[in-house]
Amino acid sequence: MKRLVAVVLGAVGITAWLRRRRHVEPEPSPADDLRARLAETKAEPEAAPERAPEPPAEDVATRRADVHDRARQAMAELRDESE
Repeated sequence: MKRLVAVVLGAVGITAWLRRRRHVEPEPSPADDLRARLAETKAEPEAAPERAPEPPAEDVATRRADVHDRARQAMAELRDESE
């Protein structure tokens, strides 16, 4: 009797699993969505990128001194805020 119940429950379980497996439709992959977006952006004509203004022609030493001065000022401001 126990074997009969086990066989019947096993058959019911396998049948339910097969039905569920057959009816489940695969979800669209996120990769497919990203591929579609990429294709759209490639299809759009690209606008000409604006050129950044060229930096003034300064020597390296002057630019380096300017960067160091700005860094010292920023550090001084941070010290003043923390006190």
